[in-house]
Amino acid sequence: MGARRAVAVRRGPSSRDFEPNSPRWLRSMAGVSWRLLVVVAAIALVFFVTSRVQLLVIAVFIALVFTAVLRPAVEFLSRLMPRGLATALSLLLGILTLVGMLTYVGVSVAGQWVNLSEQFGTGIEDLKNLLIDGPLPFVITNDQINQWITDGQAWLQEHSGELAGQAAAGAGSVVEVFAALALATFCTVFFLSRGADMWTWFLNQLPSRARTIWQTAGGAGWYTFSGYTRGTVIIAVSDGALAFILLTIIGVPLAAPLAVLVLIGAFVPLIGAPVAMVIAMIVALAANGPIQAAVVGVGIALIGQFEGHILQPLVMGKQVSLHPVVVALVITAGTLAAGILGAVIAVPLVAVAWAVFSRLRTIDPPMTEDQEDESLEDVAPIEG
Repeated sequence: MGARRAVAVRRGPSSRDFEPNSPRWLRSMAGVSWRLLVVVAAIALVFFVTSRVQLLVIAVFIALVFTAVLRPAVEFLSRLMPRGLATALSLLLGILTLVGMLTYVGVSVAGQWVNLSEQFGTGIEDLKNLLIDGPLPFVITNDQINQWITDGQAWLQEHSGELAGQAAAGAGSVVEVFAALALATFCTVFFLSRGADMWTWFLNQLPSRARTIWQTAGGAGWYTFSGYTRGTVIIAVSDGALAFILLTIIGVPLAAPLAVLVLIGAFVPLIGAPVAMVIAMIVALAANGPIQAAVVGVGIALIGQFEGHILQPLVMGKQVSLHPVVVALVITAGTLAAGILGAVIAVPLVAVAWAVFSRLRTIDPPMTEDQEDESLEDVAPIEG
């Protein structure tokens, strides 16, 4: 019996005898490496599937945005009326607000178009005179400016076929946009009216041991996503209102459309507001001159500082705690992967992922300064 036990022990090698010729650090790095490869493969598979059903993903994302924005109104109205009626009324009010804003912009553009075209022509001449006779460190002649204009016209004529093809492709994109909005509206109705029931049904399909984790992760993710979405809407509306007041006081034409442009730009972190600022400055420069353009630039820059130091901490709070460096990297990666759409959705997705990870992980107590100093002192220098 003892011999059999000895043979059994010899036949079952322990982990210490596994690959005895490989160093321990190499085995550890190999284990981490293949796990990372599996994770990267899973992420790549998700991106591949998403690219195949991009319209569906966009529609669901827009529906979640609509749901996050309209849910407070639905919760308030549901205390006074049935939830289905509250959902329909809230959605109708949201659509009317958006359509009314766009109508106001269109009327403003139509009413000021003639005056703006005259001011724009005068502003272009003033800008040419400034480039020719202004105190610039280099010389620009009228012939050079005319040559630039001629080259631009020639480029448009040479690439007219490509531009027409892009316009035709854009027509198809418009159809896809309306299809995505229709699907998003349809999903929003059910998310607002039966969202809790749908989430409960999903949890009931899972094993009982996994429901708590999914419920915790879902709660953390939705808290972050809804907070980010509502906060972004509040900040965007505030930026647009402040820009409208600023441009109206200065006397810049098309103040309402430019304010709406600032509002839309606020949905793209870091890069949206500067782009809107540059466009507003160009309009002010062409219509009113360089001094008012500089005033517009300074004013919108101050609005950006007000947003970053007051509105962001006040509205967002701790719901979205991403470092600015992380935000910049995420926006760049999203832009490279999916253009402007990727830049818009990358930050909330990463914020949700980080919120879920932070909620589910278990971390050790942080080190104190004394412990850090002791750990550095314990490391002896390597003498070669």
